[in-house]
Amino acid sequence: MKINNITYKNPLFVFALEKEAGTEFSQENVAFVGVGKINATYNLLKAIQKHQPDLIINLGTAGSTEFNKGSVVCCTEFIQRDMEVTALGFQKFETPFSTDPVILQYGLEIDNLLKGICGSGDQFEMEHKNPEYNVIEMEAFALAKVSKEENIPFLCLKYISDGADGGAAEDWVEQVKFAASAFRKFFFNGK
Repeated sequence: MKINNITYKNPLFVFALEKEAGTEFSQENVAFVGVGKINATYNLLKAIQKHQPDLIINLGTAGSTEFNKGSVVCCTEFIQRDMEVTALGFQKFETPFSTDPVILQYGLEIDNLLKGICGSGDQFEMEHKNPEYNVIEMEAFALAKVSKEENIPFLCLKYISDGADGGAAEDWVEQVKFAASAFRKFFFNGK
């Protein structure tokens, strides 16, 4: 697989849920890491041990108040949106006593795709109010962090399934079935 003129021989496609992949990636190295940052971290580390990938590609659904439903957005910046320790004097989204910046900047960029800043948290957001991020989901921060720590290139593409609003749950259920084919077309030109 070639991305930005670099050939990768052993990419690992990472999804939270099997329903996000459908059957479109059944011939590829795939890991289903589960919902949330802890599941994503643990299961990605196991998949890295098993597959020894030279590229990690996170594909999945996300909400957004900025991007239209059905859009595919490339994320290279990640925020842990549920890290909230401002009462103790820490910056919004800052992990206490960590030297890591609030915004994790890690990932490959694809020129012809929309660019987004991904906010990952362990709750399904239905009332998006934070201007610091415009793509809302539950695993990418953890996956990007593990990829960076393991020194493996990382690509994160999100299919916008909902508006991160009052209709998000119903929209996600309806839109998730279209994500896999949108990703398959991107990587394999509809093959």
